[in-house]
Amino acid sequence: MNWINKHKLLAVKVIKFNNQLYLEIDNLWNALHSIFNKAQDRHIDFSLLDELQDNKSEAWLPFSKVEFRNAISNCNNSSIPGPDKLSWYYLKIIINNSVCLSKIIDIANVCFDIGFWPSHFKTSMSIIIPKPNKESYNSPKSFRPIVLLNTIGKLIEKVIGERLQFHAITNDFIHFSQLGSLKERLTIDASVALIHFICIGWVKNINTSMLTFDIAQFFLSLNHQLLPKVFDKQVSTWKFQNSLVIIL
Repeated sequence: MNWINKHKLLAVKVIKFNNQLYLEIDNLWNALHSIFNKAQDRHIDFSLLDELQDNKSEAWLPFSKVEFRNAISNCNNSSIPGPDKLSWYYLKIIINNSVCLSKIIDIANVCFDIGFWPSHFKTSMSIIIPKPNKESYNSPKSFRPIVLLNTIGKLIEKVIGERLQFHAITNDFIHFSQLGSLKERLTIDASVALIHFICIGWVKNINTSMLTFDIAQFFLSLNHQLLPKVFDKQVSTWKFQNSLVIIL
């Protein structure tokens, strides 16, 4: 298996699903699809969105060069490119040219102005990779799908994500207990907070007990039809016009 650097092949057995051996590509695809899209056709009561408060809209400001340069600075040069075969290494060289960067920003701004996301940015390539350190690889759950997008479109999405996260945190949209994968909120902060509560308990002669659990395959259980409606209902901070589809 060639993946950036060469890795030793895994001892993979025949994949089983619902007590059946899956030898054909079509059957294997159906098994993987059913695992990774469990909640796709699940019935949802959208009336629960009525409890959410509509936020006041604000104007979406044009993108800046600083946003793009900051977003691409943390990208790994060795990451495998998408269908366009444009690596982060070469895109960083292109971004260093002020004229080229201005053209990319113009594309991003126009996408928001007219509410259109080019089909080139939607083109993707899906790859199934094995999860590390598994005792057996005969189950679809032992693998993880990743999607490789065209690099320029992925860069614009990174800039959008950074801006959305900034506004979501500053406007207290994200709960304070959400600590992972956020700016200025690292997972280590959860340990610091836990130690703080334990120490407070000691001062008051109170013993601390902790219950932890892991929601297996939580993201796979989310219904993708509900997420954009929640986003449209609560995070209506900007006047997107029809360009909400760009983010989603």
